[in-house]
Amino acid sequence: MIGIIDYGMGNLFSVSKALERLDVPYVIGDRPEKLEGCDGYILPGVGAFPDAMKALDQHGFTDFVKTLVDESIPLYGICLGMQLLFEKSEENGSNKGLGLLPGSVIRFVGHDKEGKKYKVPHMGWNKLEVYQPYNQLMRGIEEDYVYFVHSFYVDTTDRSILLASSTYDVEVPAIVGKGSLYASQFHPEKSGEAGMKLLRNFCDQVEQSKGGRR
Repeated sequence: MIGIIDYGMGNLFSVSKALERLDVPYVIGDRPEKLEGCDGYILPGVGAFPDAMKALDQHGFTDFVKTLVDESIPLYGICLGMQLLFEKSEENGSNKGLGLLPGSVIRFVGHDKEGKKYKVPHMGWNKLEVYQPYNQLMRGIEEDYVYFVHSFYVDTTDRSILLASSTYDVEVPAIVGKGSLYASQFHPEKSGEAGMKLLRNFCDQVEQSKGGRR
């Protein structure tokens, strides 16, 4: 059973429909007590970083998410849900994140080194560059195109957590992972076959992890 964390700022419909297509059972909950006992979790996210951190706290999910990671229960963050896992964000000032992964969330500057402008937000299909093809989550994932919608991206010096990146003027961490914690900046549920394969790999890992905890 996958628990979808509902703190009022996630695209729950598209995520739940993707799990239905994979024939994976799920439950949506807006409080930790409604999601206790699930085998793995998805943290979706759309909107502004500071609002999301406030909403997580108000719904009682801040400590809940940290406990999941401490207990090695699989968790997958999507888009803003990925950014929240890092230490801080510069969106609308300096804001503290969950601090589960090292790095900061910064804004695309909107122009390259020569001053040529590019569009912000980054919206559309971009190609993955896979760094860790032997990671369980990356099984069968090629350097496919996936769908991004974001104005901010993660800046991290810890390359061990980078499973794949994409390029939009700068290197954009696209898929990250550490232990049982995974996340993608793009929306796997909107990324065609590649995205569905990624979600399937995560759900398979949840099943394997469940067997190990029995």
